[in-house]
Amino acid sequence: MAAPPETCPVCGTDVPRNARACPECGADEKSGWSEEAYADSLGLPDDKFDYDQFVKEEFGGANQVRPKGISWLWWLVALALALAMLWPLVSSFR
Repeated sequence: MAAPPETCPVCGTDVPRNARACPECGADEKSGWSEEAYADSLGLPDDKFDYDQFVKEEFGGANQVRPKGISWLWWLVALALALAMLWPLVSSFR
């Protein structure tokens, strides 16, 4: 026999340490102390979680195009910034 839970998963009453059934509602290991019975009492939907479907909905499918490398625009911006920072140094030699 498995140890009873501290709180009855059916009615929420405190269960004594060596009790065979809940003193309030009568739930026992066969009728309501299993993991499935605890989840049933929460009122959660009965659907299964599909991880692959979740990833597809959140992050897009396998056909999603992702750019590789740095865009040519950012290379031009970096070059322009480098020239702008070096311009005072180059112009001081004249």
